[in-house]
Order: sequence, then structure tokens, then C-alpha cells
Amino acid sequence: MSSCSNQPDPMMQIAHDEAVFGMEHNHGGPFGALIVRNEEIIAAAHNEVLLTNDPTAHAEINAIRKASRNLGRFDLSDCVLYTTCYPCPMCMGAILWARIPTVYYGATEADAAEGGFDDEKFHTFLKNPKEALDLQMLDNAQGRELFARWNQKEDRTLY
Repeated sequence: MSSCSNQPDPMMQIAHDEAVFGMEHNHGGPFGALIVRNEEIIAAAHNEVLLTNDPTAHAEINAIRKASRNLGRFDLSDCVLYTTCYPCPMCMGAILWARIPTVYYGATEADAAEGGFDDEKFHTFLKNPKEALDLQMLDNAQGRELFARWNQKEDRTLY
């Protein structure tokens, strides 16, 4: 990765180009992402929140979905993610679930906040969810029963 040179990293440039395409076509904010395995591009994506009216259609999520489809598996532990901005908490969760071990990012959280994308409320929420959300348990026995059934399932796949 060429983080210290004057030349943009080629993979990050592709993520950047994805972000520009999405912005110019009003698909969403200035975010692009790329998933690479063994120097081969597996998936490229940009933010599509406005295009799809889906608040989860962030560039990283879209790239993970495409990569998983393209590889036919949910475990991306042999892949690397390039993203134009430090991932939000939702995307961080998806990155962890996908088992992606390395993430290269361009802009910082502060840069995103200057553009109107302030994730601070999400970070605060994660520290104390019950302060920001009416979070109440309901029908716990029925919920627990689902896990008991799952544990009895002989052909279950853990992920």
C-alpha cells in the first residue's frame, strides 16, 4: 500500500472512483469500497442509500454482499477491504461478521463529520444502548427455544 507516496494506491483509486460515480448519479453519499483477494478485485461498490431507500446500503455492506455472492461463501477471511472512509459502526459489524482481517480507509471520521455524516451518536449508542433506544425484552422463553432448536439441528452451519 502506498500511503506515504504522492501516487494514490491503485485499489483505493478504484474505491474512490466508485464513490464519485455514486455521488454523481445521486445514489448516495461519498463512499466507495472494494474487496480484494490475492491482488484480484472480488467486488466494488458505492453507497446506494438514496438509490434504494435502504439505510443499510453503505458501500462496505454492498461490497461485502457482492463479494460473498461472487465467491459463494460468507467467510471473507482471505480478503482485504479498501474503503474511502473510516467505516461506521454498522459497517464495522459487517466487516467483523465477514471475518475480513484488514481494512484500508481514506477519510477519517472527522472528515465524514465535516460532510454531514457524523457517527458520534452511533458510537455513544454502542456504549449504552438503553440510553438512546427503548430496548425491552419480550417473550424470552420463545426466543430461547429457537436456540435450543438450532442446537439440535444436525446440519447447522455456524458462522
